Amino acid sequence: MPPTATRTALTVLGTVGAIGAGAAVWGIGIERYLFTVRFHEVPVLPAGAAPIRVLHLSDAHMAPWQHRKQQWIAALAELRPDLVVNTGDNMGHPDGLRGLRAAFDPLRGIPGVFVHGSNDHAAPSPRNPLKYFTGPSKVKHTSEPLDTQALDDYLTDALGWLDLNNCVGMVDAAGRRIAAFGVSDAHREWDELEVLPGLLSELRRDEPADLTIGVTHAPYRRVLDDFVDLGADAVFAGHTHGGQVRVPGFGALVANCDIPLKQARGLSTWTHDARTVPLNVSAGLGHSIYAPVRFACRPEASLLTLVPRA
Repeated sequence: MPPTATRTALTVLGTVGAIGAGAAVWGIGIERYLFTVRFHEVPVLPAGAAPIRVLHLSDAHMAPWQHRKQQWIAALAELRPDLVVNTGDNMGHPDGLRGLRAAFDPLRGIPGVFVHGSNDHAAPSPRNPLKYFTGPSKVKHTSEPLDTQALDDYLTDALGWLDLNNCVGMVDAAGRRIAAFGVSDAHREWDELEVLPGLLSELRRDEPADLTIGVTHAPYRRVLDDFVDLGADAVFAGHTHGGQVRVPGFGALVANCDIPLKQARGLSTWTHDARTVPLNVSAGLGHSIYAPVRFACRPEASLLTLVPRA
């Protein structure tokens, strides 16, 4: 190779290497700490109804040493939400509940609902990130089990939140009666969609509601379709991490489920059988302790203000 061509090749390689190193420094050392709140207005209430402020939290993947994240989540109480929706994967370490208490305690007294992700049952394990490009990650059964009961006791007893894992319930928020239903982690095929119609029918017969919401950790199409059919006025999900690494101008490269990539983060709509409802997929608050990076995808919470339909 001529000397000029050699110098050019080395310059290109050096530039590419510098860009890669810079991206790694940004994603590992900076962006994963740039917590942000996404604000949305969602017209789903009857005419004349007062707004309802919904704080959507997901995928905290909490480890006890993550004090910066704990303090930021705790400060979200200052947004004065009327309802908290937690779409799972709260734990990122066997001692993660200690960090969750620091993060969630200021939300005591605010009505809430929650469902599980797999990392509410089992601790994360090292994985090859390139395998996500082959499709949704495969289920592993070798991870360290977590104290799910202690987590649920804290969420239900200390915070007063409603457990919606393959279950339904009624919650009061901002003076409105909200019927809520949900499923456990569909990525692990723990969702029991078949039990919901009967439970919802009984709930609605006994307690009329002003609004109905559906809550899932993983936004698989089968779940979203059924939620629309079951009459959800709005659907909340997490799991995708927004792709965790996104390409500016393109978006998510993977979603780790079968939702379209363009809907792997943020507020969109989901249509099934000619019925369309708002869908909010949170990009989440954290990351696996084995993949401490976020790029073009800041950790987030969402504050959705539900307002009357036009």
